[in-house]
Amino acid sequence: MSRKIVAFGASNSRHSINRKLAAYAAQRVDGAEVDLLDLNDYELPIYSIDREKESGIPQLVHDFKQKISAADALVMSLAEHNGAYTAAFKNILDWVSRLEGKTWAGRHLLLLATSPGKRGGRSVLALASRSFPFFGAPNIASISLPGFYQNIYDTEGITDASLRQAFEQALQTFVQQLEGRG
Repeated sequence: MSRKIVAFGASNSRHSINRKLAAYAAQRVDGAEVDLLDLNDYELPIYSIDREKESGIPQLVHDFKQKISAADALVMSLAEHNGAYTAAFKNILDWVSRLEGKTWAGRHLLLLATSPGKRGGRSVLALASRSFPFFGAPNIASISLPGFYQNIYDTEGITDASLRQAFEQALQTFVQQLEGRG
């Protein structure tokens, strides 16, 4: 059975390693139809209640939410800025939550984080793992992958054996949840 997966890196960097990781992970799900989003295609004014009252919710917010709603599952890799979400991702989250508090619409979620450093975005991953269930993500499989440039290669995938094993376990949990076995 084909599953539609929306994948994105929660960063607006044109060379986002998190976008690369999200694409890699989503493409590892057998039989999945992957829609890889770029947050730059959803650049929005900074959310404020005043702006919403004056101008309403921008069409790009509706477009992003439609992508989420049309998916069976989400693969998201979070970039970390100062221990939290990037401003670009947080802004989209703020806008979309105004349409529906359950932003992730009950979709299963493979939540990833990576960085060039030793912590691999663990702080933002912990933040999202705690808060995303309140935004409508009932099942979350997650993994942090540190040292992106030393451990993950376009041609070879994840080269560190322990990281590869942890990634495969998170991916297997995600697939089982998606298939109703987890």
